[in-house]
Amino acid sequence: MSAVTLDYASPDALLRDRISLFYEFRANVPLFEDVERADLAQFRFVLEGGEGEYRFADGHVAPTPRIQIIGPTTGPTSVRAEGPIHMFGAGLLPAGWAQMLDFEASLLVNRVIDAVDLFGPRLLKAAGDLRAAGTLDEKVRIGAALVHELIGRGKSEAFDFTRVVDDWLASSPSPDVDELVRASRVSRRQVERNCKRFYGSPPKVLARKYRALKAAISLAKHEAVTEDLLDHGFYDQSHFIREIKHFTGVTPKTIADGLPTLATLTLKRTAFVELSPLVTGT
Repeated sequence: MSAVTLDYASPDALLRDRISLFYEFRANVPLFEDVERADLAQFRFVLEGGEGEYRFADGHVAPTPRIQIIGPTTGPTSVRAEGPIHMFGAGLLPAGWAQMLDFEASLLVNRVIDAVDLFGPRLLKAAGDLRAAGTLDEKVRIGAALVHELIGRGKSEAFDFTRVVDDWLASSPSPDVDELVRASRVSRRQVERNCKRFYGSPPKVLARKYRALKAAISLAKHEAVTEDLLDHGFYDQSHFIREIKHFTGVTPKTIADGLPTLATLTLKRTAFVELSPLVTGT
């Protein structure tokens, strides 16, 4: 059995607009160090493990709470934690953020907070249930019930807008913001505000982020080489290299030659073809 494992499970149909995937991570090592690429917001329970910290792309360093909400990230996040580690979590899609949390995602970009401070001691009971659960399926049932409870208190007003943005991001390797404004039928200023509110970043940054992540996945899966991807909104090879490294922390050559452990394991989520391409393709 590998010392480091990461297993995913698809959310039920009612949660697929709110949650990307549930996951269980284990690292049977005395010290785990790796890098997470730019990603969605995350809701995580550290079920076993010692002290740890995140170093975010902007240089901010923070300890890892036992139960945590990580905001959307705009670049690589270095992770360091004492092992052995056992963690259960879920990726928060923008519509899920809007229903679960009553503040803008932009306020938590490249930051982590203690989720108990937000939701109260109810989470401590959930953490105990997750520790006692024997299988990933059991943990997913516990996690799904908790998410259903937490989003039930929120509003669903974000769904129409986030569907438009997701379609826009998937429509082209380098989508035009004017097309998003037309499709959303609100002002450009409102589009900017809503993207920061639900996604954490303005649309131009989102387009750059997802363009780089999609290209990185294509390289990692050997579906394309650098020359194939240069026409996907990149000015030239130097721009391509800078953008990939900015959002993933590694160069295209490193991706093509062999990813670090955590990045390799995250490729498993590309197999969930029933989910949105923005979940499986980035």
